Amino acid sequence: MNLKAVFEHIRIDSPVLAMIVMVIFSAVAVIYTKHLSRNEFIQLQQLEKKRDLLNEEWGRLLLEQSTWGSPSRVEQQASSRLEMRVPQTDRTVVIKP
Repeated sequence: MNLKAVFEHIRIDSPVLAMIVMVIFSAVAVIYTKHLSRNEFIQLQQLEKKRDLLNEEWGRLLLEQSTWGSPSRVEQQASSRLEMRVPQTDRTVVIKP
């Protein structure tokens, strides 16, 4: 049997052909959109993980800053390393504007 003979008996109207093409096009568009959506979601998850890691590091840095900058530590370092002392009352001078 000849393929040409088979296709000659099949008659496809223009509107039906247009509908078939549109359905195939929309199916491909749905697949492509889903693919893009998945890629964007993966990127979002990676960025959220990075944000969480940066927030953890920020918290550690704030804790470290408060530890190193506490008034008692500053006073202790000033007296031990720089040999600074609180001035006596008789050596304090008040300057009025």
